[in-house]
Amino acid sequence: MRSPHTVIIALGSNLGDRLDYMQQSIIAIHKKIGWIKNISRVYETPAWGFKGQAFLNACVEVSTRKTSREVLKILLEIEAQLGRKRSDTQNYQNRNIDLDILFYGNEIVAKDELSIPHPCIADRLFVLKPLNDIASSFVHPVLKQKVSSILQNTSDNSSISVIEETLKNPAGKYNFPQCKYIAVEGNIGAGKTSFSTMVSQDFNAKLILERFKDNPFLPKFYENKERYAFPLEMSFLADRYQQLSDDLAQYDLFTDFVISDYDVFKSLIFAKITLHEDEYLLYQKLFHLMYKELVKPDLYVYLYQNTGRLLENIKKRGRDYEQNIQPDYLVEINKSYLNFIKSQTSMKVQIIDISGLDFVNNRADYLWLLEEIERQIKSPAQV
Repeated sequence: MRSPHTVIIALGSNLGDRLDYMQQSIIAIHKKIGWIKNISRVYETPAWGFKGQAFLNACVEVSTRKTSREVLKILLEIEAQLGRKRSDTQNYQNRNIDLDILFYGNEIVAKDELSIPHPCIADRLFVLKPLNDIASSFVHPVLKQKVSSILQNTSDNSSISVIEETLKNPAGKYNFPQCKYIAVEGNIGAGKTSFSTMVSQDFNAKLILERFKDNPFLPKFYENKERYAFPLEMSFLADRYQQLSDDLAQYDLFTDFVISDYDVFKSLIFAKITLHEDEYLLYQKLFHLMYKELVKPDLYVYLYQNTGRLLENIKKRGRDYEQNIQPDYLVEINKSYLNFIKSQTSMKVQIIDISGLDFVNNRADYLWLLEEIERQIKSPAQV
């Protein structure tokens, strides 16, 4: 899964309802590319390089997990969907919408179909003015100057004015800070770690990830379950208890809430499957002594994937010790989770079937999943 990058996009229009075309573009960018972090004021300028109607121009700052080439492809698709017809001529023309990548982080690309940073930034006042609104301190990776300095030194003295109308940000509707602590759970390979990580990056949350990779008993368990089930479950319980006790007790001034990719109750769920009855009874006593001291999540989200999808995901991520996991084992885990969820009367629980979704690579799926969780957060407590 990719980390977010910042891309700055210029918008322009001089045909039809210019502001509406730009607003529709911003909505599409939000749905297909990433979070709109900042929007400039809207400027009106004469047509540049040809005789035509006046342009409206603006810039937006976007946080995206798409590559620069993917962003370019999507921008061209948005233009086409809004009715723009590009011609082969290199001459400037009227257009209902024009979308250009100005910067993609500090990336430098010089290809026929893609040039980053945009080569004409320093010579276009209609680009520099809105760009300066949202990125005045950004240093041009080629010119090694701040945007504010480039604006001061540009040779373009075209007429330019700010209009009263503004462009609206379609983002910001997801209100996760209403919950102080969200636990995301699911079967092996359900995607809980990926989703928790994405939410933490996008919404300024403290992230707690299960430290399963450091458990020396896990590979041994998959080789010999009878021998290593009890030490595995005991080591997981101790580690989960210590991690959640430490991380949830520490108030972080710089994050808005906490999200974890597990809830400690999974210890009891897996132990019931893997341990013999006498081992489980002992384990259960120890668990409840620890569990009563831990902070409980405000929202417990269970990401359901069907067994076929789980096996695909397990194979795709390629952990050697997981490759021999059998479907029956995954089915049993899912049943145990659902039984636990049915028993909860005081915790807000949400089950979401994501079997047909790819929220990591498809932003529409990710937004849908966030909307489902937001709806649950705002609803009265229920199981």
